[in-house]
Amino acid sequence: MSKDILTIDGLQYSNWSREIFEQMREGGVDAVHATLVYHENTRETLSRLGEWNRRFEAHGDLIMPVREPGDIERARQADKIGIFLGAQNCSPIEDDIDMVEVMRRLGLLIMQLTYNNQSLLACGCYEAEDSGITRFGRQVIHEMNRVGMVIDMSHSAERSTLEAVELSERPVIISHANPSSFHAAKRNKSDKVLAAIAECGGLLGFSAYPFHLRNGPDCTLEDFCDMVARTADLMGIEHIAIGTDLCQAQPTSVLEWMRNGRWSKEMDYGEGSKANADWPRPLTWFRDNRDFPNLIAGLRQRGFDEASIERVMGRNWVDLLYRAAVPTPDVEAVA
Repeated sequence: MSKDILTIDGLQYSNWSREIFEQMREGGVDAVHATLVYHENTRETLSRLGEWNRRFEAHGDLIMPVREPGDIERARQADKIGIFLGAQNCSPIEDDIDMVEVMRRLGLLIMQLTYNNQSLLACGCYEAEDSGITRFGRQVIHEMNRVGMVIDMSHSAERSTLEAVELSERPVIISHANPSSFHAAKRNKSDKVLAAIAECGGLLGFSAYPFHLRNGPDCTLEDFCDMVARTADLMGIEHIAIGTDLCQAQPTSVLEWMRNGRWSKEMDYGEGSKANADWPRPLTWFRDNRDFPNLIAGLRQRGFDEASIERVMGRNWVDLLYRAAVPTPDVEAVA
């Protein structure tokens, strides 16, 4: 597969294996934002980091860590896939603001302030009332800005997201969601939120997770690319990207951990239906990492020029990381 088009996926949480890394290479993928944790505490997060260190050691011919934006180009030149790590919740820092810098030093580039529920920092998109950013959340946003940890509001509620944008001095992202005007899932975002994300210099990563799409698993590539085109008109081509939310080869127990964590004894059905109790049937045009060329072909068919396709497929992610994931000069490494 030619690597003429820089390709970065802004969110995956797969059951990582050499086979999946080889599929990434086959699909022309240059870098992936891999979810490190959902509800894991600080100690458990350290173990997840250790697991990734073992993967980098075992599969060093295929993958390498991305700890700063320049590592993506270095991975590309070495014909490897760059892996940058993110947390889908603020649980890795617990109630200790010092853990923000510690986690960033260990390679955590991105952190969501919430995962569906109210957290110590902000309100998730499944709560009945959105309380906004908390006192602790304001401090953490400032600290994330300082150390170069990207603020992700993918699972956050509207008021919390708008307040995070207002409080942050760096771009805020939504790594994996779609416009609610395309499909009215709780996780998808209003035009007001998308406009605010664009205004702050952030980006939206379009999700290929069927529950986030019109007609679910039957959503067509044409409809997906039409959504991309309409959002480009709203946000600007420089503020949109891909964040597939691909969860390849994961058992149902992982889905239950994502949704329930330790907070519930009852099954949380995500979008509110027992029909969503298991993984959705995959899209015919995006089953795994080998299908990224289908996205490129679909964007071409929709009329995007090559420069715009390069932006959507990867360049915007690199630009965002340079603006949001580089520590300020006063931050010094721990000896």
